[in-house]
Amino acid sequence: MKKLLLKFYEDESGATAIEYGLIAAGIALAIITILNKLGLTLLGIFTTLLTKLNGG
Repeated sequence: MKKLLLKFYEDESGATAIEYGLIAAGIALAIITILNKLGLTLLGIFTTLLTKLNGG
């Protein structure tokens, strides 16, 4: 029983999976932020272009 508890205590595979999950979440958040900013910039460009094309 002591061996089993010691083996369980020394196992770090779950911690590694959690770390990879946190890294993936951070990267996803960065990508979403960048794409959102890019989308708003493109919206402004196309709105200005549409206004100019309509004679405004």
